[in-house]
Amino acid sequence: MDINDLRSIVTTISLLTFVGILVWAWSKRNQRDFEEAAQLPFQDD
Repeated sequence: MDINDLRSIVTTISLLTFVGILVWAWSKRNQRDFEEAAQLPFQDD
């Protein structure tokens, strides 16, 4: 295994992690929590 194989593996893992975060962020299950968090700055104490 040379350095280019290692770079390819790290790039693939990074891409899969990024796609996983996108799927998590756009899932319907989290939509309500994110909408509530988006309204926090506008709520009075």
